[in-house]
This record gives sequence, C-alpha cells and structure tokens, in this order.
Amino acid sequence: MTGYSQSEEDYLEALYIIGLENKVIRVKDVAQALNVKMPSVVSAIRSLADKGLVEKEKYGHIELTMEGALVAKDVYDRHQMLYAFFHEILGLPAEVAEEDACRVEHYLSPETRERLMKMVEYVRACQNDEVRFLDRFMHFVRTGQKAGPCEGCQEAKRGL
Repeated sequence: MTGYSQSEEDYLEALYIIGLENKVIRVKDVAQALNVKMPSVVSAIRSLADKGLVEKEKYGHIELTMEGALVAKDVYDRHQMLYAFFHEILGLPAEVAEEDACRVEHYLSPETRERLMKMVEYVRACQNDEVRFLDRFMHFVRTGQKAGPCEGCQEAKRGL
C-alpha cells in the first residue's frame, strides 16, 4: 500500500485514466467514472489537494501534481498487472478479473506485486511454454483432473 486510503487511490487512478483519455478532467467525469455523486468528488478532490496530490481551480478542471501522477500511475500499473494475472493466467472472465483487480490492488506488498509482475512477464514472454502450461491448467480448472503427466512429473519419476 502507498500510504493512501483505498478511496484516495481509487480517485487518483480515476483521475489518471480520465487524463489519459481527455485533455481536461472535470468533477462530473470523476463522478461518472467512480459512480459517486459530485459533492463526494469535490470533497475527495479537496482532501487530495490538501495532500499535494492534485490541483483544482474553483469551477475549473483538475490536474494531478507530479507526486499525484506518480501515485496514480503506480495504482494504475498495479491494477493492470492484476487484471492480466487474473484474466490471462488464471483464465477468469474479464468482468471478474476487473472487479477483483480493483479490490486487490490496494493491499499487495511490494514483494508480492513484484513477484506477480514477474509471473505475468514470464508467461507472456514464453509463448510455447505458456500454451502448454495454461492449456493444462485450464483443463485442470474445468475438469479437476490433470491432463496426463507433465514433463516435470515424468522427469521426477525417472529420477532426473
């Protein structure tokens, strides 16, 4: 965790995503993205501004400060990595992977986050191994049965 609350991280991530898509970030855009009322956004933005994470002109647009952008990008990157792990590796439906990534992104230790990222990178880089590993895993998920002995199991039996 970055030292910010889950709510603060959610707001920063939403600001970051909206900023990627639009030139300006407005209160109504944040309210819509987070499915909250505009007064809640105003209050959260005020709190984030007090912490030096955003700047907002009265009745104007919202901007992430340098520090706010760093925190927001970190939250966004955690979310993307978790989504990839849940969807691409565990084979969960996109909606479930998205929802779970939103929940889990706030609670990972840096060590766990790094290890999961390495796993995602490894599987993406090893296309031939990935297909065998993930296909065998998904067969196990669907049936509860291993798809026959894997190469590692065969080597263990032979004493290699």
